[in-house]
Amino acid sequence: MLFAEVMNVSQHFILNGFAELGDLRPVLFVPFLLMFIVALLANSLLVYVVVSQRSLHQPMSILIAGMACVDLCLPVFFVPNMLLSFLFDWKGISLIGCLVQMHFIHFFGTFQSTILVWMALDRYFAICTPLHYHELMALQRFLKFIVPLVVRNMLLISLFVSLAGKLSFCRNVMNHCFCEHMALVELACGSTAINNLVGLITVFLIPVFDFLFIAASYILIISTMLRSSSSGVKALHTCITHIMVLTFSLTLALIAFLSYRVKSGFPAAVRVFFSTMYLLFPSCFNPIIYGVRTTEIRQVFSLGRSTALMSSVCSTHLTNHT
Repeated sequence: MLFAEVMNVSQHFILNGFAELGDLRPVLFVPFLLMFIVALLANSLLVYVVVSQRSLHQPMSILIAGMACVDLCLPVFFVPNMLLSFLFDWKGISLIGCLVQMHFIHFFGTFQSTILVWMALDRYFAICTPLHYHELMALQRFLKFIVPLVVRNMLLISLFVSLAGKLSFCRNVMNHCFCEHMALVELACGSTAINNLVGLITVFLIPVFDFLFIAASYILIISTMLRSSSSGVKALHTCITHIMVLTFSLTLALIAFLSYRVKSGFPAAVRVFFSTMYLLFPSCFNPIIYGVRTTEIRQVFSLGRSTALMSSVCSTHLTNHT
C-alpha cells in the first residue's frame, strides 16, 4: 500500500492537447498568445483605473475590479505552460503539479460566475430597493452574501481535487492542455463513480446555481423597471447584455464538462478547445462588457483621453510660441 502511494505521488503526466493537429500544433501559439496578452493588459488596466480613481470606489466598480483580478490571474495558471507546450513541445507535469494547477484553475474559475451573483445582487438592491441600497451594500451586511459562496467554492473544489489525488492511474497521457478534473480522472484505474458524482454536483451547485440565481435576479429587476418609468431602459440593456454573455460562457463550460460524461464520439480537439475557451474567453471580453460598458468607468477613460489631448495641444502651443 505504501509503495503504491509513493508511485502514485511521483507519477508524471503528458499534457497532449490538440495532438490531432500534428505538425500544425505550434501554429496555435500565436492566437493563444494574443488572447493571453489581451487578457493581461485589459484586466490590468481595468484594475488600475478602479484602484486609482477615488470616484470609482463604490460597490459595483469594486466588484468589476474583483472580476478583473480573477480574469487576470486565471490565464496565468495555465496559458504560459500551454504556450511552451505548443512552441517547445514541453508536455510533462507531475501529479502534485497537476493537482495544484487543477485547484487554482477551478477555484478561480468558480468566481467568474460567483462575482456575477454579487453584481446581480448589487443591481437588485439598487433598482428594486433604492432607499435601502447603501444600508444593504454596507460591507458588514454584504458579507453574509460573500462568505457562504466563498466557502461553497473552496469546499467543493478542494473535495474533488483531493478525491482525484487519491486515484491510482493506469495511463499518463492526458488529452488536454492543462490539468482539467475529468481529463485526469479518465486516466484512473478502477471505478471513478464518486469522482464523477462529485464533479457533477460541483457543476450544478456552482455555475448552474449561479446562473439560475442571476437569471431570477434579472427577471425581478426587469419586471421592476418595466413597471417604472422609461429611465430604466439603459439598465435593461445592461442586464440583457450580461445575461447573453453569461449564457454563452455557461454553454461553453457545460459542453466542456458534460462531453466527458456523454459518450457521443465528441472529437477530442473540439472538447479541449471548449475547455480552454470557457476559461480564456471571459478573461478577454469581460473588461469590455463589464468595464468599458459601465458608464462611470467609461467616463474615466473619456476624461483621461481628453486630459491627454489637452496636454498635447498645450505642449504644442507652448513649443510654437517658444
